[in-house]
Amino acid sequence: MIQRFLNDVKKYYRYAVYSARAELKAEVAGSYLNWVWWILEPICLMLIYTFIFGVVFDAREEYFTAFIYIGLTVWTFFNQNLKNSVKIVKKNKSVVSKVYLPKFILVESKMFVNGFKMMISFAIVIFLMIIYRVPLTWNVLYAIPLFLCLVLVTFGMMCIVCHFGVFVEDLQNVITIALRLIFYMTGIMFSIDKRIGSKNPMLAAFLGKCNPMAFVITSLRNCLLYGETPARKILLIWMVIGVVLSMIGVRMIYKNENSYVKVI
Repeated sequence: MIQRFLNDVKKYYRYAVYSARAELKAEVAGSYLNWVWWILEPICLMLIYTFIFGVVFDAREEYFTAFIYIGLTVWTFFNQNLKNSVKIVKKNKSVVSKVYLPKFILVESKMFVNGFKMMISFAIVIFLMIIYRVPLTWNVLYAIPLFLCLVLVTFGMMCIVCHFGVFVEDLQNVITIALRLIFYMTGIMFSIDKRIGSKNPMLAAFLGKCNPMAFVITSLRNCLLYGETPARKILLIWMVIGVVLSMIGVRMIYKNENSYVKVI
């Protein structure tokens, strides 16, 4: 299965890139500002959340604007990918019903779209770090395995959701509710250690380690903004889990993709 997966990724890579480019162009085709919206939208969201939580709720985390934006950027990547994966096969019915295409390539293409947007957002994060004069350490290099962990976990979960989304009509509603719950358990707008850990350290430790998004976001903040080393054992565990989830998801798709056309 692994060899087949690698061969399919190599064979259909160009399609995934072409599809992602087409979707990105279509998003801004009717706009006067065109691609500038890819920069303006995340900046506007950053300003809104910074005002709400920094001024209204008086949050005091150091480098707060960059702090909140790192969480928002990672969460948006995960949230958008997972929500879009539910109906991704049905939305591409015109393609999958006419030619053979490994269905995880649709997932890969969607990740390219949201990954491109995430890169733009992190360019803004780097700009904020320069403005704040955040001291850099070698720990910033941990951002690379943390992003890899994010991609692996997201891809694995997307493949699994993509499969069940073909057969379960109400899965979209379930995923939406589940993501809303995870949003508040991830500490996107606050520090889990400070806000929850001060009253319930065991709950904070549980959320920080057992919620992959909370772990990735907290670790990225620590290594980029505060020069701290992430928990390497937990990072390795989640990378392994991401690989396992990806293998399970791809295997499910390979085993059942011939029946997808009949269902949709």
